[in-house]
This record gives sequence, C-alpha cells and structure tokens, in this order.
Amino acid sequence: MSPSPSVSPSRRTAPTTPAARTAGAGEPFAPARAERLPLPPVPAPYRLPFHYGALHTVGLDYLVAPGPVRDLLAEHHPDLAAADFDGRACVSLNYQLYFAQYPTGGGITQEVEVNIVAHPVAAAGRLAAIGYGEYARGVDQTKLLGIARIHVLCDNALAIDAGRRLYAEPKYPGRFESVMPSLNGPAADTAWSVVCRQAALAADGTVGPAGRALFSFSADLAGLTPEPVDSAPVTGYGTDPVAGLLAGPMNVHQPYQYHELDGSTASRVALAVADRTGGVGRDLATLVGNAPAAGVWTYQSAPVAAHHRAYYVPSKA
Repeated sequence: MSPSPSVSPSRRTAPTTPAARTAGAGEPFAPARAERLPLPPVPAPYRLPFHYGALHTVGLDYLVAPGPVRDLLAEHHPDLAAADFDGRACVSLNYQLYFAQYPTGGGITQEVEVNIVAHPVAAAGRLAAIGYGEYARGVDQTKLLGIARIHVLCDNALAIDAGRRLYAEPKYPGRFESVMPSLNGPAADTAWSVVCRQAALAADGTVGPAGRALFSFSADLAGLTPEPVDSAPVTGYGTDPVAGLLAGPMNVHQPYQYHELDGSTASRVALAVADRTGGVGRDLATLVGNAPAAGVWTYQSAPVAAHHRAYYVPSKA
C-alpha cells in the first residue's frame, strides 16, 4: 500500500537482487529460479492486465534544476535516481480521462499524476547517454527511464485502491474540471485545460465533492505541428514501504502526438499553483517554479462508432 498523501514514505533498506551464479561449462547464465525476485501479488478482485476502453491524455514536461528533484526523489523512492538530461532533471505532469468496461458495466475515471523521470540506481550502467528530446521520442528502449510517481490525484475510489495495492502509487482523492479537444466539439478547438481540486473519500467510500483549487494547467496547441512518437511502454515506478521498488509498464497501442517547445512556443503552456500549503502544490512550486515547459504530448483514442443526424421519412401518400 502506498502512504497517505499527508504522510511521507518511511525510509527503508530495499531488498537487493541476489548475485547471479557463475556459469560453468554447459550451464545457463540465467540465475536459478530460487534466486529470482518474485512477482508482486495481484489481490482480489483485481485482474491484470487492466484494459482501457478509451484514453484521452495530455502530458507536460519541465526541465528543471536537479537538486530539489533529487531531494524529493530520495524521500519517496530511495532506490531511484533522477534522469540527467544535460544537467537538468525532468518533472512530468499528465492528465488522464479513461473508460473501462467490466462484466457488470463500465466506469469513467479522471486522474492527474505528478512524476519525476527517473531510473533504478542499480541499473544506471545500462542507460545510454541521451537528451530529453531523445527520451521524449522513445529512444530509450531499455524502458528503465520511467516515471517515479510523487502525487496521483483521482476521482474514482476503485482506481485509487487499485493503484495503491497493485502499483504502490501515492494515490488519493481529487476532483477535476477539464476541457479538451473533442470530435463532439468545435473542429478548431485544440486547447487543453485542467483544474485539479481537493477532495476526500465520503462515508460511503466514494470520492466526495470538489473542494478548493490546488493547481491548474493548460496547453494551447493551435498551429503547432505534432510529431508522432512511439514512447510506450511507459514504466511507472512505485515504492512499497515493505517490499521496495516495483515497476509497472503501461502500453499505449498507438503513437503519442508530441510537441517539442522552445523559447517561441513555451508560452503556449501554463501551470498555476493555487494552494502552496498542501503537499502537491508545495512540491510543484518547489520543483517547477517558473520553469518553461519543454514538451507537450497527447493521446486521444479514436472513436469506435458514430450516431449520425436523423432525417425525415416521407409519409405514405
């Protein structure tokens, strides 16, 4: 289980991978099964993989000073190191709207993640020296460069429980006001905006009504040409206070649309922290501050059906 949002994860000594046996003549180089790490449990009622029926997401990447990022990462995920992109660390936010179908019906979920791009300390020697642009375009095929989750706010109680129990996500209630491009809206509308609000679990176990605004962000992509990138699977890292570091990949089965930003386009993206007293607002203000966005990436599921306009049928003469 991941910690409560108001409690920092406790430091602990992570389990280490046993050293591989030295292979003799004719012996396999893989370690014996008894020496390998077990898989994390999948508690009932959950089943994996979890299949998304539809996904609409936008992500913002910020290249920032590495010192505060390293300090926060050491507090939450001591077995991870922040990615080094030419002397800068990367803080990545994303908003997700997704639909899931179950045997008894369906569910709609919104969530926002605040992440740090990072890799396992023990695997640093396997990483190539790449820059942010190469990372954003999926050049790292080891997929060791992943997202270390620092805050995950979500409006679905079942998704909160699943994220905590399956992936050790620091996931807790939130509510959202979102605007995004849609085939059911104006064709020229390419802007995204998200307001994230405080919420709490209600007595019946559901996520309660929206409270005060915590932070918001927006991206106006009008006139910018997207670049399709194959950056999936995305490795998501969580730290269980007992079992240690775990990694869970998420596959998106079509390319993301990536927008690289520079000095002339970074103003298309805005991040505003409304409440700097709480954990997520304080961390965003400390890590990102006034840094310009370095990139925006989006994905929107294609429609599977369309209900067209009705027409009149002549009556019988």
